[in-house]
Amino acid sequence: MKILVAEDDAICRRLLEGTLRGWGYQAVACVDGERALDELMKPEAPSVAILDWMMPGLDGVDVCRRVRAEKAFKTPPYLIMLTANNRHEDIVAGLDAGADDYMVKPFNVDELRARVQCGVRVVSLQKALADRIQELEEAMSRVKRLQGLLPICAYCKRIRDGRNYWNQVDQYIGEHADVQFSHGVCPECSSALDEEIESHAQERRRRE
Repeated sequence: MKILVAEDDAICRRLLEGTLRGWGYQAVACVDGERALDELMKPEAPSVAILDWMMPGLDGVDVCRRVRAEKAFKTPPYLIMLTANNRHEDIVAGLDAGADDYMVKPFNVDELRARVQCGVRVVSLQKALADRIQELEEAMSRVKRLQGLLPICAYCKRIRDGRNYWNQVDQYIGEHADVQFSHGVCPECSSALDEEIESHAQERRRRE
């Protein structure tokens, strides 16, 4: 999983990069808020971001606000604010801007790992939920394609599709819904078939 590190302090940035890579994550580093925002807006954006509060150009709070204002995310990134400010009003301001979590410098490595793991779990659950919603929407779309008036032949019971082709009912439904058919003969049809066979047999005997 990719994790963004947006930190203008070189020492802190390298420490974060090395720590994350040691835990098996792919660290993507940048030195200012503008580049951080660009990375988070890419199609294959990092799923978790560690944002320094004070950065050149856009600060971490601005990045949070702009990311949360973007509606195109299928799964929004988990944002961790990292700053030397430990006042309650600063914490509230960061969370109000859209940060999911907050860490104060100098950070504890074990605490960082726990908070990153929390972010990874949240993103994984969000992604699983988004995938499930997409599956349900696709299923509903297939169901809706079967609604409405279907032109069906009164004699052979075939259904006319949008290309003006006449298809068997099972073929038509199989193409428009996630349905499979097992074929059999109902009791009424079985009796009618037996009578038809017996009738043909009697006709042959009369001719003989």
